[in-house]
Amino acid sequence: MAKVAFIGLGVMGFPMAGHLVRAGHEVTVYNRTREKAERWQATYGGRTADSPRAAAEGAEFVMTCVGRDEDLREVAYGERGILAGLGRGAVFVDHTTASAEIARELFAACRAREASFLDAPVSGGQSGAENGVLTIMCGGEEDGFARAEPVMRAYGRTVVLMGPAGSGQLTKMVNQIAIAGLLQGLAEAVNFAMRAGLDTDRVYEVISKGAAQSWQMDNRWHTMVRGEFAFGFAVDWMRKDLAIAIAEAQRNGAPLPVTALVDQFYRMVQQKGGNRFDTSSLILNLVEK
Repeated sequence: MAKVAFIGLGVMGFPMAGHLVRAGHEVTVYNRTREKAERWQATYGGRTADSPRAAAEGAEFVMTCVGRDEDLREVAYGERGILAGLGRGAVFVDHTTASAEIARELFAACRAREASFLDAPVSGGQSGAENGVLTIMCGGEEDGFARAEPVMRAYGRTVVLMGPAGSGQLTKMVNQIAIAGLLQGLAEAVNFAMRAGLDTDRVYEVISKGAAQSWQMDNRWHTMVRGEFAFGFAVDWMRKDLAIAIAEAQRNGAPLPVTALVDQFYRMVQQKGGNRFDTSSLILNLVEK
C-alpha cells in the first residue's frame, strides 16, 4: 500500500483515483471544483485536500490528470502547487495529454527537488479508465518508473517506459495521429455502406474479421450508423491533442497532411455544435450533405 495523491477528477481521473483506493492505496484527492472531490469521496472513501500542495504533502506518489499545459502549470507551481508540497524521493506522475515541452520542464523541476517525474499520458478513453484497462506510455527515468509502475497497474493494463522525459507525450501524439486518420476512414466507410443500401450489420460482421478490423471499428461502427455520439472522447479534446501533435511536427519536420485535414473536419463538427460529441462524430460531415 502506498500513500497517493490524485489531482484532477474529470471523466478519466475520477475512476482512475477510485481504482487506486480499490487496490488498497491510501488516496487523497484534489479537484478545482470542490463538489466533485466530495462526490468522489462519497463514492470511494479516501480523503480530500484543499489544495494540490496539501494533497502532495507526505505522498509517495502524486498523480495528475488535468486538461492542458496551462492547467498543469496551475496545479504544479506556486505556493498552493504540487511542487511546494512534493517531498524528496516522491514520484510525480502526470497523466495529462500535454506537450513534451512541459514534461521536460517538470522533470527538471522535480529533479531540483530530488524527486522523480514521469510524463504518462493514457489511451483507452473513459471506458478504459472506468474498467481499469488503460494503456499508459511513460517518459522519464528507470528508477521513478520502476517505483510507480506497480501503482499505475491499478488502472493500467499496459504500462511501458518509452524513453526519457517527454517520450510519453510524444508517443501519445503518435497515438492520436493514427486515430485521427483511422476515424475519418471509418466515417467514410460507414457512410458509403449506408448510401450503397447495404446491410451495415452484415458489412461489419464481414469486414471486421479481416484486415480492416480495428478497435474503433469494433466500438464505434454501430453507434456511427445510429448517429449516437453523446459519450466517449470529446471532439474539443481531440482538437487539443491534434494541435499539440501538429505543433511538435512543425518542430521536428514530420509532414502531417492527413492529420491537419482531419483536424479541420473536427472543426466543422464543432461548428455544428458537436464540441462534446465523441470523436466518431466525423461522420456528421458526410451524412448531412
